[in-house]
Amino acid sequence: MIVCAATNNAGKLKELRRILTKCGHTVRSLRELGVNLDPEETGTTFAENAAIKARAFCEATGLPTVADDSGLCVDALGGAPGVFSARYAGEHGNDDANNQKLLAELSGVPEEKRSARFVSAVCFVTPDGRTLTVTGECPGMVGNTLRGENGFGYDPLFIPDSVGLPNGSTAPNTARRSYAELADDEKDAISHRGHALARLEAELPDFLNKTND
Repeated sequence: MIVCAATNNAGKLKELRRILTKCGHTVRSLRELGVNLDPEETGTTFAENAAIKARAFCEATGLPTVADDSGLCVDALGGAPGVFSARYAGEHGNDDANNQKLLAELSGVPEEKRSARFVSAVCFVTPDGRTLTVTGECPGMVGNTLRGENGFGYDPLFIPDSVGLPNGSTAPNTARRSYAELADDEKDAISHRGHALARLEAELPDFLNKTND
């Protein structure tokens, strides 16, 4: 199946393409499809914003479309930055500024109270208007320093509770490596987006059969 990946975020596109390609789908980026839209994300939840993006780009391309809305929820901050993760410091997509603001907000907060989780909502929309939304989470904590190069957003600050192993299982993250210090396979096995996409793939066959009834 040819699927439109409704994101202008290079990091998200890389993850969506890598994971969906493994599932047998062909992913087309917005650039490849010649689509330039920026739908306003007015939702109050990750699921609402994912649906807004998926519907807008499905209508524009005429293709089944998958959109993700995700972010970091920090317990000590009452769930912030949450749906405002990408624009936490005011400028959308400024990772450096967002990370520095997060560190400032958590200044003085002890390690045992820096618990957090990455949350992803993935919405799949078909041209006939049907939608399937799934979610995934990855628990962990916010570190005190930026570490690692293999990631984007808050990845250099986020320390997941576990890491993926070559056999597909997971193990405790005893080395306290950040998301951005993990190899792709180590991250896919435990990531919020990986969990959401695995659920999408599991539910997609029945969903697509129902749309064809």
